[in-house]
Amino acid sequence: MRKSVLKGIVLFVFCVTNAKAQSIPVEEISSLIKDAIFFTDKYVTPATDAAVYQAASGWVNTPKKAKLWDFTLGLHGNIFFVPQSDRSFRLSNNDLSFFKINKEGVESALTPSTLGSDEYVELIGELNGSQVSLRTPEGIDREVVFYPYLQGSLGLLYGTEFIGKFSPMIKLKNVDYQVYGLGLKHNLSQYFSSLEKRKLHLSVLLAYSKEDLTVNFLDVQTSYGNLGLNALNSLIDTWQFQVNASKEFNKFELSAGFIMNTSDFEYKVNGPKGEIEKITPLQDVLNGQLKSIARTKFNAIGEVSGRYQFNHFYIQQTLAFGKFVNSNTALQYEF
Repeated sequence: MRKSVLKGIVLFVFCVTNAKAQSIPVEEISSLIKDAIFFTDKYVTPATDAAVYQAASGWVNTPKKAKLWDFTLGLHGNIFFVPQSDRSFRLSNNDLSFFKINKEGVESALTPSTLGSDEYVELIGELNGSQVSLRTPEGIDREVVFYPYLQGSLGLLYGTEFIGKFSPMIKLKNVDYQVYGLGLKHNLSQYFSSLEKRKLHLSVLLAYSKEDLTVNFLDVQTSYGNLGLNALNSLIDTWQFQVNASKEFNKFELSAGFIMNTSDFEYKVNGPKGEIEKITPLQDVLNGQLKSIARTKFNAIGEVSGRYQFNHFYIQQTLAFGKFVNSNTALQYEF
């Protein structure tokens, strides 16, 4: 990370040297960027972790072998339960280089994460002799997060099933969220007649999903104008492997699954650029620095579900659990 910060400072020095209209204090700007990187990691990580859980749940309607060209379309309602521990983090003056908490005698304060409350902490700093004040961004202020999406599955050859899911852009307070993905499920129990006779089913799934999350970020006003850090976009690429087993009881099917997924997280400041861009490309520099907190994470998630059939309709309730708890309710129609 030190090399990355050094490169950012060198770029700033180059930009300042070539700026004709006015100059900027490089050390102060580099300290501000360092604070922005630190705050990004603490503020948005709980939301991106939660997004992976929401996208992981509800992929498999049933482990049963799909018939060729059978098509099922489902309307899903996903409910994510926000844990108390991920709603805030402690922000300390010792963590910051440019800003400090704007309250005399206070060295640290609980600050909402993206999943937190609508409270905020006021920070102050000084840029080129002028005071800079900032209110930390608020959270979504919800204990549960609900979003609907459509999911379809099509039976292919040899007990393989193609699955696709898509949600519209969901707008919460301070957050926009969208997920879409594709997957292939293959039935394994077809190779074991003893399992089929006992109405036991086994399948594996390989899926890819894209989670797109944008949060309102740092509205920083300075003597150079707005710095253009108002929106932060998180793009998450998730590959998922899943094993499911089920047992049929007449029209009711009870399933259990085990999910393993790996997710790549990337962050980028976007939206309108600030006035400071006339002097130096702040967004580009900060986006370069944000690569230092890009990461890959692995999750192991358990899943249980119950599915009941009436005519061509199915109603299914799924619960995923691990670090978080996620509930998924679906109404499906088999054509």
